[in-house]
Amino acid sequence: MPVIKYPRVRDPLFYEWDRKAQKCGLRHTIYAVNGDQYTGEWLDNLKHGKGTQIWKNTGAIYSGDWKFGKRDGYGSYSIPDPVTKEYKRVYTGWWENDRRGGRGVLFYPNGECYEGEWSNGLRSGWGKMQYKDGSVYEGQWLVDQPNGQGVLRLPNGNRYEGGWKDGKKHGPGKYFYLDKGQQLEGIWVADIPKCGVLVDFGRDNAPAPTQYQLPEIELHDPAGVLAEARAMFDDSHN
Repeated sequence: MPVIKYPRVRDPLFYEWDRKAQKCGLRHTIYAVNGDQYTGEWLDNLKHGKGTQIWKNTGAIYSGDWKFGKRDGYGSYSIPDPVTKEYKRVYTGWWENDRRGGRGVLFYPNGECYEGEWSNGLRSGWGKMQYKDGSVYEGQWLVDQPNGQGVLRLPNGNRYEGGWKDGKKHGPGKYFYLDKGQQLEGIWVADIPKCGVLVDFGRDNAPAPTQYQLPEIELHDPAGVLAEARAMFDDSHN
C-alpha cells in the first residue's frame, strides 16, 4: 500500500514571531520608539535585573537594579550639566517601585544634600540635611518635612534640640545661643517659643556675650515648672 505522508502540524507564524520578540535574559541595547535606550537584563519582555536606561529628551541615566519594568533595588541616577554636559550625580541609593525608597543620598541643584531614609520618593525616617546656608538638620522626617525629634545646627554655632512638626520647631526643646552664652529651655509651637526658662550657658567663653548676666530666678522646682508646662502642652494636643 502506498504510504501517505501528512504535513506536520505547525503553529501559526505569529506565535513564532511573538516568541522571538519576547525579551528575556541579557540583551544588547534596545531602542524605544521615542528614542530612549536600555541595555541590560529582561524577563518576560520587562526590564528585570541589572540594566542601564538613557532617556533621550533629558539625557538622564539610571544604572542599577530593575524589577518588572521599574527601578527597584540599588541604583544611581545622573543628569548632564546644561553647560559643561558632564554628568552630575543626583541620587544614589535604594529604590522601591520606581521611587526613592530605603536609604540613599540626594544632591540638589542648589548644592544642598540629604542623606538618609526615603519612602515613596519622600524623605521619611532618619536623615541628615545640609542646607545651602550652612545649616545642618539631623533627626526624624515624615513626608519630606522634619517631624519628631531632631537637632538643627546653625552656621554661627547655635543649635536647637527638641521636637519638630511639619518642618517647624514644635513641642519641648532646648535652644543653645552659644554666640551669646545662653540657653532657652521651653515649649515651642510652630517655630515660636511659648514658654520657657532662659539661663546663662557658657557665657564667659561666648564670642558675643550679653552685656549683663541674667539674674537667677529662685524657683523651688524649676524642673517641675517645665514638666507642668509639657503636661499642659500634651493635653492641649491630644
